[in-house]
Amino acid sequence: MTAYTRMVERDGSLSGLRAYSASRPPHSEGLAVTIASYLAHETGLPNVNLLHLSSEKALSAALTMATAFPHIDFRREVTIGHLLADVDTAHGLGGKVNPPLRDRDDVEALWRHVLAGDVDWVVSDHACCRDEMKFGADRDDVFLAKSGFGGAEYLLPGLVGEGTRRGLSLQRIAQLTSWNPARRYGLLRKGAIAEGCDADIALVDPDVSWTVRAADSESAQEYTPFEGFEMSARVTDTFVRGHRVFADGKVTAEPLGRYIRRGR
Repeated sequence: MTAYTRMVERDGSLSGLRAYSASRPPHSEGLAVTIASYLAHETGLPNVNLLHLSSEKALSAALTMATAFPHIDFRREVTIGHLLADVDTAHGLGGKVNPPLRDRDDVEALWRHVLAGDVDWVVSDHACCRDEMKFGADRDDVFLAKSGFGGAEYLLPGLVGEGTRRGLSLQRIAQLTSWNPARRYGLLRKGAIAEGCDADIALVDPDVSWTVRAADSESAQEYTPFEGFEMSARVTDTFVRGHRVFADGKVTAEPLGRYIRRGR
C-alpha cells in the first residue's frame, strides 16, 4: 500500500476518494484475505472473521479461501458505508475509510453477495471523530485526512430502505445485524427477542423519506459521507435492556451501556 500510495501521488491524475481507493486497490484486499487465511491454516486457527470486505475481489478471495480450507470456520462482513456510498457519491473527504469506498460496480457486487447469503453480518463500522481531527491542514488532500466515519444511525435505515428494495427480507436484516454477530461473539443474551434475552430493540418505520444532514444528527461529528443521501426508512425508537433511550430523533435517556463479558 505504501508503494501504491507513492505511485498515485506521483502520477497526480487522481484526487479525493478515487485516489485513495487506487492507493489501496481491491486486489491488495484480496491478497490480504488470502494471506490471512493461509496463515490460519498453517497455525491451526479454527475461526477467522474477514471484516470490512469492500470489493468483488475481496469477497471472491474470501469465498475461494472457504473452499480451499473447509476446516476453518470463516465469517464474512461488510459495512453499511460500502453498501451505500461509492467514490463518486460520497460527500467529500469525510468518506475516507479503510478499506476505501470503491466504484459503483463493487457496491453492486457487495449487494449481490449479501442477497446470495455470502455475507454473515453487516455493521456500521462507527469510527467517527470531530471535524478538526478528521481533516488535515489541506482539506483537499485525502492522504492527510484520518480514516473512518460514523455509521451507526444509518445502518438500519440503509438496510431496511435499500435492502428491502433489492429483495432483502426483514428477517434476514435481523440476522445480519443482530443474531449472527451475537452468536459469533458469544453474546448469548443478545440477538433475539425472547425470554431471558436483553430487550435491545430498534423500531424502524419502513415508509418514511428523509434526507441525511450532518446538522440534524445527534452525533458530535460535524460531517457525514452520506450528506444529501435520500433514505426511505428511519429508526423511530431504540430500547436498551427495555429502557427507551431514543425517540423522535433525539436521545432521551442517560447512557445505559455496560460491559458484557464474552461467552465461550
